[in-house]
Amino acid sequence: MYLIRGQHNLKLFNSRYPNEALSGTIGNFDGLHLGHQAILKKIKKNADKYNAKTIVFFTEPHASEYFSLIKDKSSNPPPRICPWREKFKLLQKSGIDFACFLKFNNNLRTMSPESFISEILESINLKSFTVGDDFRFGADRKGDTDLLRVWGDQKGIYIENTETILFNQERVSSSRIRSALLENNFELAKNLLGRPYTFSGKVVHGQHLGRTIDVPTANIWLPNQRLPIRGVYAVECNLNNIKHNGIANMGVRPTVGGDKPVLEVHLFEFNKNIYSQRLRVKFVKKIRDEKKFDNLDMLKSQIQEDISTAKNILRTSNDN
Repeated sequence: MYLIRGQHNLKLFNSRYPNEALSGTIGNFDGLHLGHQAILKKIKKNADKYNAKTIVFFTEPHASEYFSLIKDKSSNPPPRICPWREKFKLLQKSGIDFACFLKFNNNLRTMSPESFISEILESINLKSFTVGDDFRFGADRKGDTDLLRVWGDQKGIYIENTETILFNQERVSSSRIRSALLENNFELAKNLLGRPYTFSGKVVHGQHLGRTIDVPTANIWLPNQRLPIRGVYAVECNLNNIKHNGIANMGVRPTVGGDKPVLEVHLFEFNKNIYSQRLRVKFVKKIRDEKKFDNLDMLKSQIQEDISTAKNILRTSNDN
């Protein structure tokens, strides 16, 4: 999949792929859940119909993150289901030909719907354009599907929106998945995503405190955005296509004076140097909330209990 980095690189894209017929869509696509997958199926179907390639536009950061930060720089924007690198990989796995991330800044925020159409959508050779059931765009979210259809009729571009995708009579949405994860309902999250919830990241150097209490941990680099989980979890990990069981703590580590979110993973019966390697973590079940202990000995004792609990959970999970 070819990645177009920003609006200014659309000209470069056109020079590399002159007059390429395209079937497109736009959205945040956080998590690439069942609703998003329905949109991708439609643009691929339209691509076959119009002998075109597929293109997906998404914004970085998300609009909600941008507005949260300009209102109060100390505020926390909604947590992401997956960072944009993971989103890119999921789009690639879905068979999308081109992806373009648009920098969400003041220029994009204040762009009128008409300018968005003329400056971005008309800069490529669209044959069809598909949007979600609740799609709005442009300054103050004034643009909608009706405006796109008028434009499409004028330009000979097929415009369609997708029906609402439901699970258990409720709409599938990124916010519903975040709520499910925060409530430790990983089964619901799996049903809404169409796959288990995982996080993949590079193992980086931390404070090396785990080894001092005989529980070595892999510290996984987190993007600026928060994850929609917090606490201690039983996890299944994938390292170089090999499965490892373990426990993970997602939190600020108050016992050792931490103040920034960190994802630490302890793999059972494992003690190798894996710095700079990527580890995929599947969260199976939450064990407890994070809490502050009076000393490291108490923390070590609790972690041993957590390990025992996690092994029982994962044993039962594997039996089922």
